[in-house]
Amino acid sequence: MDHLTIHDAFTASAARTPQADFLFTEPVTAEVYGIPPGATAWAEAAAEVEGLRLAYAQAGWGHGHRVGLLLENRPAFLYHWFALNALGVSVVPINAEMRSAELAYLIGHSEIGLAVTLPQRARDLEAAAAQAGRKLHTMAADATHVPAPTEPATRANEVVGADTECALLYTSGTTGRPKGCMLSNAYFLRAGEWYAGLDGVCAFRRDQERLMTPLPLNHVNAMAFSTMVVLVAGGCLVQLDRFHPRSWLQSARDSGATIVHYLGVMPAMLLAAAEAPADRDHAIRWAFGAGVDRKNHAPFEARFGFPLVEAWAMTETGAAACIMANHEPRRVGTSCFGRAEDFVEVRLVDDEGQDVPAGMPGELLVRSSGDDPRRHFFGGYLKDQTATDEAWQGGWFHTGDMVRRDESGSLYFVDRKKNVIRRSGENISAVEVESVLNQHPAVKVSAVAATPDAVRGDEVLACIVIDPDAAAEPGEALAADIVRHALAQLAYYKAPGHVAFVEALPLTASQKIQRGELRQMAQALPGTAACFDTRAMKKRQD
Repeated sequence: MDHLTIHDAFTASAARTPQADFLFTEPVTAEVYGIPPGATAWAEAAAEVEGLRLAYAQAGWGHGHRVGLLLENRPAFLYHWFALNALGVSVVPINAEMRSAELAYLIGHSEIGLAVTLPQRARDLEAAAAQAGRKLHTMAADATHVPAPTEPATRANEVVGADTECALLYTSGTTGRPKGCMLSNAYFLRAGEWYAGLDGVCAFRRDQERLMTPLPLNHVNAMAFSTMVVLVAGGCLVQLDRFHPRSWLQSARDSGATIVHYLGVMPAMLLAAAEAPADRDHAIRWAFGAGVDRKNHAPFEARFGFPLVEAWAMTETGAAACIMANHEPRRVGTSCFGRAEDFVEVRLVDDEGQDVPAGMPGELLVRSSGDDPRRHFFGGYLKDQTATDEAWQGGWFHTGDMVRRDESGSLYFVDRKKNVIRRSGENISAVEVESVLNQHPAVKVSAVAATPDAVRGDEVLACIVIDPDAAAEPGEALAADIVRHALAQLAYYKAPGHVAFVEALPLTASQKIQRGELRQMAQALPGTAACFDTRAMKKRQD
């Protein structure tokens, strides 16, 4: 690896292609953010980064400091990140949806001394810092003065390099307080190099691709994959403010996007729009993502004319253990995410840590091949050595994901281990049941969790949000119809034994199901007016 820091990678690409497009802001994002639309050249971005680097250096920021960034997906996020990276300052992305308790925890735990923020959130950050007992400076992205740090840079005498902490990313916290993943320059550069080296369905053409993503820069996908491949291999980044289903395809046309990133819900939302002759009027070659609903995978590719290539990774693994279905057969519509390559070792184990045979689900364990099993993984959880050691128990990183492997070595996602419902000795995947329930015409969205059962240990409880356009009323008849729908497609024991109609599902800021809160709901819902007991419908089929 030629570069030691992400700033090195950025400046090298800027020097190689100074007049080429580095960023493209399409009209929708420009209007949302109140910034000019159009292209920003690499040389223009490099000048912006250098000006910020000098300002931060003169103010005294350096190796060992941490600075928060609450800037959404604006270009300023990237400029400040790269400038701070040059000085050995680690950035802490702050989700703009966070509120007081979340902010107080993040500020206190990360010990940031400065937050570069949207002006309207500065007071919130300062109040949260006071609550956490921290002194915090705030400044706008375009401020002319950078406040000096109140604490010295703890590593000021050390050289900034590959092992320097580049960013502190917090896990989503769906089952407890978020953990801070310490991520090095090497972690980020590896993500870019891995992406740039893809082949098969996903070949990356250096200095040619225009990569469009709506994913948030406070998450690993946008920060360590889409951004880093552009830094390492050149090309243009099209960072949307968020996913707008109605204008997404037009944004792809306006920006000339050749690669796009997605999450599972996005293809479903695009398919929900009426078909049009212009659905294939774009330059997109392929899409990188995860979690597409199995029933939508093939119809989407047929309609829009490009492959949705499923991949697996976590914040903790980055690209060190990324697995991707970028070679045929991709087994579209089966939850397959490819086969492990030589740089990663994989095991699937049961609850006793024993390897499971082909076809049986087991927890996915991963590590880097070679002498260093943690090479290019996260550096650990900040201030939580116990959790770090637990995650690496036995020399393997325990992912918490249930996966099965077929005879050819292809891997298939089953569910998060904590989402598996154990009913009368049978393991039931919440995601599998949800996928079937979501196909019912009256169901807008569903979420499944375990609820206690005196006889079977756990029973399946489904929370259902009704589609407002469906001519259906929440009640016993609809609950029974939903269960019959499930029984037609699933083993009887997987069908819901309780159906609860709810106004909305508990979601995280990134629109993932808040599984911890869902489990609490599942404890309380049986016996209430909106929850219907359907256990009598679950009978073994002869």
